[in-house]
Amino acid sequence: MCFMYLVVGLGNPGNEYLLNRHNFGFMMIDTLRQHYDFPDYKEKFSGVISQGKIDGKACMLLKPTTFMNLSGQAVQKVMQFYKIAIENVYVFHDDLDIDPFKIKFKMGGGSGGHNGLKSIDQQCGKEYWRIRLGIGHPGEKNLVSAYVLSNFSKDEMKELPFLLHTLAQKIPGILKKE
Repeated sequence: MCFMYLVVGLGNPGNEYLLNRHNFGFMMIDTLRQHYDFPDYKEKFSGVISQGKIDGKACMLLKPTTFMNLSGQAVQKVMQFYKIAIENVYVFHDDLDIDPFKIKFKMGGGSGGHNGLKSIDQQCGKEYWRIRLGIGHPGEKNLVSAYVLSNFSKDEMKELPFLLHTLAQKIPGILKKE
């Protein structure tokens, strides 16, 4: 089966990272899998994948199980095996430069210092869709690493499910590039 869309969520594997801001992409993929009734994940291509349909369109969900800075390896393997064009790849990731829980959507661009995007850019090219999930900035550059690897606050955790489910409902329009 040839998959029309590859939908990727960036994050780090392991329970210690589960609720980290940097795992916003993984959270989104888990929400999509549940919302659109995709089957359980299977380990394959240096990641976990689930195949199904969103709004009648064949999709593969991918969470790379490499660490963030090697995410491009998993994306490239899936793209090559299923012959998925780069313009049909959608990557959900956290973004420090966007206010918390705001969403921006764009084709191509730079990595903005995000190691997962750098890896995908190097392995696959830059002309894929990015769904940027705002996490805000800690204020000082030397605090960034600890901030992205910290868990969402209790207040943020209350809002997070609503945001993820609302975004999941908008995915058919995103895939149509609306």
